[in-house]
Amino acid sequence: MHGDGAPSAWLTRWAHLLPAEGSVLDLACGGGRHAKWLAERGHRVTGVDRDAQSLGGLERWCEVIVADIESGPWPLAGRQFDTVLVANYLWRPLLPLIVQSVAPGGWLIYETFAAGQETVGRPSRPDFLLQPGELLRVAAGLRVVAYEDGFLEAPGRFVQRIVAQREAEGGVYPAVHRLDEGPRPGG
Repeated sequence: MHGDGAPSAWLTRWAHLLPAEGSVLDLACGGGRHAKWLAERGHRVTGVDRDAQSLGGLERWCEVIVADIESGPWPLAGRQFDTVLVANYLWRPLLPLIVQSVAPGGWLIYETFAAGQETVGRPSRPDFLLQPGELLRVAAGLRVVAYEDGFLEAPGRFVQRIVAQREAEGGVYPAVHRLDEGPRPGG
């Protein structure tokens, strides 16, 4: 799930919203499946993980930061990104910093395990499972474009996931968020 496999279907579904060549923070990126996929599409990616071995070779694709974000200092102080991506990771004390790292007009794409997962497998500790509506509360103040909370048959896991945008400078949002990659209105 976290190594060299295919990118998350949630990310690929919503990637059309990301600004071309925009900056992306892939937090707790592991082996870099998302970082590589986004870099191949022209995004400037910063991958952060505490496991230096899992990051080996990823510097070919993106900026790599080895940091223990749970017990060390936040390595991205003062930085914001056009997109902040988190997949299969939850450390509640970081949630405010994660949201603050989304630049004006930028996107938060977050997907991780949710309550109920303990009935089907790991992780099973409540510390690592989002509670109902938790990502909605985390994203308060952002415009939520998509949100899901439920069970995925394949690979058989409970997830909660969100796509949300910070308003741009001047307090504006784009008028239309396409929910698919189809033709643009009027085009």
